[in-house]
Amino acid sequence: MSKLKLLFVLFLFVTAAQPVFAEDRAQIQGVWKLVSYEVEIQATGQKEFPMGQNPSGYVIFTPEGRVMFILTAEGRKPAKTAEERANLLSTVIAYTGTYRLEEDKWITKVEVAWNPDWIGTEQKRSFKVDQSHLQVLTPWRVMPNWPDKGMTRSIISFERAK
Repeated sequence: MSKLKLLFVLFLFVTAAQPVFAEDRAQIQGVWKLVSYEVEIQATGQKEFPMGQNPSGYVIFTPEGRVMFILTAEGRKPAKTAEERANLLSTVIAYTGTYRLEEDKWITKVEVAWNPDWIGTEQKRSFKVDQSHLQVLTPWRVMPNWPDKGMTRSIISFERAK
């Protein structure tokens, strides 16, 4: 087989083996409204609702490859003191950056975040889209909002915003 034919066959094999990310990207694009947010604690297996039973939030995936993510706890009130303002930090999660899809994961290269430690990192999230529902699972990690819980993972549900 000539080198040209071999390169052509190799090219066909490599391109045929690539997952179809364009379809995945189209599926996830748009505005998603938070339905539920719960946290599983690795040490005990216990599930909690640290942002309350009715937190608010959205995640937005743009066609240009940007994601914006914001969640706020139920019952947030305006702060009147420095201590109250500091406590508000544990009742919000927000970040933005560019994203890419790899199989069942979206990976955000964080550019701006409520937690400066996240800036410049890549945040990976497993996801599944089922019609108008988006299910998200974070990897196990120590979450900055509640480090006393140890290793946790978030289980997040969204519905497509209308």
